[in-house]
Amino acid sequence: MENNTSLQQQLLEAGVHFGHLKKKWNPKMLPYIFAEKKGIHIIDLNKTVEGLQETAAALKSIAKSGKKIMFVATKKQAKEIVADAAKRVNMPYVTERWLGGMLTNFATIRKSVKKMQSIEKMLADGTFDNITKKERLTLSRDKDKMEKVLGGISQLARVPAALFIVDISHEHIALAEAKRLGVSTFGMVDTNSDPTKVDFAIPANDDATKSIAIIVSYIAAAIAEGLAERAVEKTDEVEEEEADNKVRKFELDGGDDRGERGRRPGGPGGRSAGPGGQRGPGGPGGNRGGGNRGGGPGRSGGNRPGGNRPGGGSRPGGGGFRPSGAGKPGPAR
Repeated sequence: MENNTSLQQQLLEAGVHFGHLKKKWNPKMLPYIFAEKKGIHIIDLNKTVEGLQETAAALKSIAKSGKKIMFVATKKQAKEIVADAAKRVNMPYVTERWLGGMLTNFATIRKSVKKMQSIEKMLADGTFDNITKKERLTLSRDKDKMEKVLGGISQLARVPAALFIVDISHEHIALAEAKRLGVSTFGMVDTNSDPTKVDFAIPANDDATKSIAIIVSYIAAAIAEGLAERAVEKTDEVEEEEADNKVRKFELDGGDDRGERGRRPGGPGGRSAGPGGQRGPGGPGGNRGGGNRGGGPGRSGGNRPGGNRPGGGSRPGGGGFRPSGAGKPGPAR
């Protein structure tokens, strides 16, 4: 409650409550008018605070989602204020002249922006040194003209998600284009405007410099909070992803180690060597000892009759030999 009271006091000191003459009023602004004094309507600051907080919360949510918010203010007293606020939060802005079709014909506007950027690139890499003085002068003038009108949207790659407008009556073309494309609209609405034309209306004096400054600063601060929260969430997501990758890698490495342990001699699932790490002596009938085949009875000697290998023909574990007299008879010479 104290915060609202202090905010109301700041708005009162900035002259946000002063509206237009009674004869210029729009009847749809009746719910936002507190009283009339000396032929001038006085705006209800309670409604201003409500609209300002709702607008700030909505724009903060949009900024947090990573979408762009375009500031539009071509009135002389609002140009510098809005441009500075938009630059602080790295958002696009239009403060010189609203080009017809800036939203509805965005592809053509992007071509002009790319042309301006190509001229800037030529200026930076020294290409201008290879052309005539007249061509250089012409390109420089074109660049300055485009920079003045399109400089605020040079980094805008697609149609913005929302428009924040100072004086919706003055920026009626921008408002109409936004409505046609379904872009969310937010605006400062004076007593001579229709508040139903925008999605979120802030009833306020849109002619005084102090009034515009305090409203725009509050909105820019809310957008900055949304961007900060987005940056924190991104950092947390990156850290969580890195932690998951480490855990996954550890599990994979642990699985490889278990597999290696299983393949080592004497380990679980591996071949267990006989005494001395060698194959043990075969059993009767020429069995082979060692490993999983065990030191006990190995392969049955029935498949290999002893007659084939006279004398039992066992292979001793110590790298045995075949007696010369008991071997197979050699071929006749």
